[in-house]
Amino acid sequence: MEMVVSAPPPELLPEEEMALIRDITVAAESQAKEGDVFFLITNRWWQSWIDYVIQDSAGVTSNGYHHHEFGSNAPRRPGAINNTDLLDDLAYEVSNMDMELHDTLVEGRDYILLPQQVWEKLHGWYGGGPTLPRKAINTGLSQTDLAIEVYPLRLQLLLMPKGEQAVIRISKKDIVGELHKKACEVFDLVPDEVCIWDYYGRKKHALMDNLEKTLDDANIQMDQDILVEVSTDANGIFDGGCMSSIQENDFFERASSLMADASKSGLSSENLASINYASRSYSSGLPQNQCPRSSNGDSENVPGTVGVTTRGSPSGLTGLLNLGNTCFMNSAVQCLVHTPEFARYFREDYHCEINWNNPLGMVGELALAFGELLRKLWSPSRTPVSPRPFKTKLSRFAPQFSGYNQHDSQELLAFLLDGLHEDLNRVKHRPYLKSNDADGRSDEEVADEYWANHIARNDSIIVDVCQGQYKSTLVCPICGKVSVTFDPFMYLSLPLQFASTRSMTVVVFTCDGSAPPTPYTVSVPKQGRCRDLIQALSSACSLKNEEKLLIAEIRNHRVHLFLEDPVLQLSTIKDDDHLAVYRLPKLEKRASYIQFVHRREELDHGNNSSSMSWKPYGVPLLAQIPRNETVTGSAIHEMGRKMLVPMLRNQVAQHTAVQSSLSTRTQSYHTDGSKFQLQLNDDSNTVIEQTDYAIRVPQSSLATIIFVNWSKSDLKKLNTNHLENLPEVFKYAPPAKRTRGEPLSLYACLDAFLREEPLVPEEMWYCPRCKEQRQASKKLDLWRLPEVLVIHLKRFSFSRSTKHKLETFVNFPIHDLDLTNYIANKKISQRQIYELYAVSNHYGSMASGHYTANIKLLDENRWYNFDDSHVSAINEEDVKSGAAYVLFYRRVRELDGAASNGTQSCVKRNHRSSQR
Repeated sequence: MEMVVSAPPPELLPEEEMALIRDITVAAESQAKEGDVFFLITNRWWQSWIDYVIQDSAGVTSNGYHHHEFGSNAPRRPGAINNTDLLDDLAYEVSNMDMELHDTLVEGRDYILLPQQVWEKLHGWYGGGPTLPRKAINTGLSQTDLAIEVYPLRLQLLLMPKGEQAVIRISKKDIVGELHKKACEVFDLVPDEVCIWDYYGRKKHALMDNLEKTLDDANIQMDQDILVEVSTDANGIFDGGCMSSIQENDFFERASSLMADASKSGLSSENLASINYASRSYSSGLPQNQCPRSSNGDSENVPGTVGVTTRGSPSGLTGLLNLGNTCFMNSAVQCLVHTPEFARYFREDYHCEINWNNPLGMVGELALAFGELLRKLWSPSRTPVSPRPFKTKLSRFAPQFSGYNQHDSQELLAFLLDGLHEDLNRVKHRPYLKSNDADGRSDEEVADEYWANHIARNDSIIVDVCQGQYKSTLVCPICGKVSVTFDPFMYLSLPLQFASTRSMTVVVFTCDGSAPPTPYTVSVPKQGRCRDLIQALSSACSLKNEEKLLIAEIRNHRVHLFLEDPVLQLSTIKDDDHLAVYRLPKLEKRASYIQFVHRREELDHGNNSSSMSWKPYGVPLLAQIPRNETVTGSAIHEMGRKMLVPMLRNQVAQHTAVQSSLSTRTQSYHTDGSKFQLQLNDDSNTVIEQTDYAIRVPQSSLATIIFVNWSKSDLKKLNTNHLENLPEVFKYAPPAKRTRGEPLSLYACLDAFLREEPLVPEEMWYCPRCKEQRQASKKLDLWRLPEVLVIHLKRFSFSRSTKHKLETFVNFPIHDLDLTNYIANKKISQRQIYELYAVSNHYGSMASGHYTANIKLLDENRWYNFDDSHVSAINEEDVKSGAAYVLFYRRVRELDGAASNGTQSCVKRNHRSSQR
């Protein structure tokens, strides 16, 4: 990769650069059209350029942050553009692409998109690269519905009969003819002898013979396989036909053998994903109303036998590989595949129930993908399974789950259950039915009518197992009109009591050397302000009247932001942020800050050679002087030495006065100045000598950078634990039982869910008597319950701009969840007892959280934790935690008229039972 490292400096002043780029940008964006080229530029370089051209000493944004890239006495002209941090070096090893972007880049955080004219101007001034152009494509009916295709389609080309493969990038707005052309170029083929197939699901989905159709219209998806078929015989004579299924099967069996041999050598299936082309799908040429059978007698392809375990073999303990932030999917899928009714259904022959023609479904492909994944997870093998084929099909029908961003496991669960239902709906032609008003009829009669109408249109294994029925009562506040409906539900979403406080951990650094860096954990209002955090910390560290606290967010071993605005909302601070708090004396004048950034020598591998270079590490220290005053080199050395003294390993305390918690703790440290030598440099690597020469701290800079270059010998004299291990603001850990306080009962959540409440203004009800929109009161009741009851704990609350995680611990029963008294249908005489068998857990914040699953294997009567590819046994008491997010309960059958007291009956359910 060649880069232009330098360019002649521009003659323009910074403000002139800014004005010119602004004008070009406004003009370019106002005239943007389909086909225009935009260029990615790393956000890091862009921000350094913004700082250079603005040179605003205040730099205060409207949200209370000081935003500044510290590291210079004045904002310096940035160097050459360097986009290499946007590239995925590992992609070069598995792709024939020249440059491949990281899969998880986010616009505004990692990169900025620039119009072509802006990029050309900046590149002409600064040079650098690499150049990363992307086209604007039309995403809707209007010519103005444009989007920049940052990630063009990545397609795997599979060449038959040679078995070669290649990966290409192509726009989804390109035509099939362009794909055909690229395939011929990649494999050096004669175009007239080549046909290409939509090989979605690794079966011949469709022959791509309409060369003018776009790939988007052809429904080609990211990471999809394209079969490139050469129609020649063994002598190279064109025969005008396609490969036979026997030849395909032979090739795929060889590929499977190759995969098996590779896995034995210790390579993971993810690393070999590009050569795993073994087909597990069924012939697309068979009639869709018949159950397909293998033509070659391969038992692996016979429905009802794939993945069926043998007696005594370990099964159900297979993990799922994390493809990149797919733990949300892995957790939900593991809970579903371990639902006994689903495990039995999909391991038997379910293909005859696939509704191939349901316009609301996914032409059976989602059900097939889920069934195949379930069988793999229940196979005797304990090797973790890659869910990539399943995720690809999921993304095909639910684009919101495409890519590699974190998502909500409950949202995925809702889509998956609904999608499986539509794919497996036994009703092929839905009748139009209308439920009549009650007109004095009993609730039981009206409810049965609603349920019968529902079943007449919706009848699947999902309905059999997961669907129940609400009674919904609306009352008009004006005329008293009562409306009662009976609606189906798939899961219950229960509200939690709002957590009023939040725990935050920070490290406090002193500038006078009176104490070593000390971590503090304080409790603040959940919806509090920065002043609340300051107040809590002031009390915790016994702050003096003449002192103040300055909060800073630390990134890349430097101060990234000062949080000085007292009314800044604490919700803007993420759980995985790292905060340092500096204890400073109050000054009469405004302060200028000096930031001591630590550096140590590390081996730098680059340009095929290795050399030692200074690399930043640890947490910076902060000192201050009055604004517009000068400071000497000796004074800077003394500031740094004083703050570092408490961290010396063999320091001798002259005296320590430890008084009550209400008094101030002081420590005086004695040290010989020769114990360590401070090697200080400014940002231009000029050595700062211990002299009386005045050094002026620029007024235009919020913090002047001073580098502390540590020798290995001097660094060993310090206890660097306080400098290197800055904790996250909040690190999730399940609370100990003795500190949980009064837990929130699951029954209390259910009571809150069923409580009568007025509708919110956005959900006004049209009263048929008043002929007006009314804010009616609404009351929900449970009328009939499903075999498997899914309960979603609503841990995430939303405001206009933020999303909050509720860490409330919910005390949910593992055995004997008794819902008998919650059933409004009094004709149901059986007790409604449920047993917990699976939990989807969510740890941490929404943006950076992690999902796992706790699952009870009913055959073993033992609990396991499924953490992506890692599966381990756990104790039953560990199942309950504040991370529980989605609960899965299974009905306990009564034996001889009495409840089974937690012992589950294996009586197979009659799907047409009286519960209907």
